[in-house]
Amino acid sequence: KGIKATTIIWKKDGAKMVRIPEIFEIVVPSRTEPPVYDKFGDLVKAETVIPAKKVKVRDAFFMDATEVTVGLFKKFLKSSDYEPKEPIDWNKVYEYSPTGKHPMIYVSWHDATAYAKWAGKRLPTEKEWEFAARGGLVDKMFSWGDDEAVVREYANFEGTDGKDQWNDTTALVGSFKPNGYGIYDMSGNVWEWCQDWYSEDKEYRVLRGGSWNLNSNYLRVAERINISPTNSSNSFGFRCVMDVEE
Repeated sequence: KGIKATTIIWKKDGAKMVRIPEIFEIVVPSRTEPPVYDKFGDLVKAETVIPAKKVKVRDAFFMDATEVTVGLFKKFLKSSDYEPKEPIDWNKVYEYSPTGKHPMIYVSWHDATAYAKWAGKRLPTEKEWEFAARGGLVDKMFSWGDDEAVVREYANFEGTDGKDQWNDTTALVGSFKPNGYGIYDMSGNVWEWCQDWYSEDKEYRVLRGGSWNLNSNYLRVAERINISPTNSSNSFGFRCVMDVEE
């Protein structure tokens, strides 16, 4: 509520997506050239303001407004010939994500990538994920700012002392306040797979965002963990991005 965002509904999977703006970097600052007078003191050229020169360092892109849900992932499985390397144990999924509007869990990096390819999207890079998570804020600890006192308004996480209804499960996607770009659950609920390798040894992939079963320390925007791309968990999920066509 109150967030102005450009949104679309992606036809392939039906997911709502939010436009994340491009980034410009100032390479030459603005300056003011003083007026020019002739030898008689008459004005030849008025004071001139030269605007800053900017270059685009990152293109705009669209990102899923919420994590991919159980319902959308089931649609993917029914609409494609994809079979996970390890069969999905739906009893375990429904234990922590009991409806079609809860985030899909127990997905490996390969499963998430397969969904993204099917949908005509891709997983976000770490830089894209973090830029989107910050929601336009700069140098803040969390996706909503630095005030940890309001964390329960923005994130599903462990340690709320029974004050919410999701003590032992994920939350319905979009149950908490969005960040400044109109994206939900960038903090908490489930860790989200990114494209990137964690390091140059290319052994682990990266997950970002924290989860429902960990404390608020893991909700920091810069927090990252390394996990084998074949692993899955009741706290691993994902969302997709798509490049903006110019």
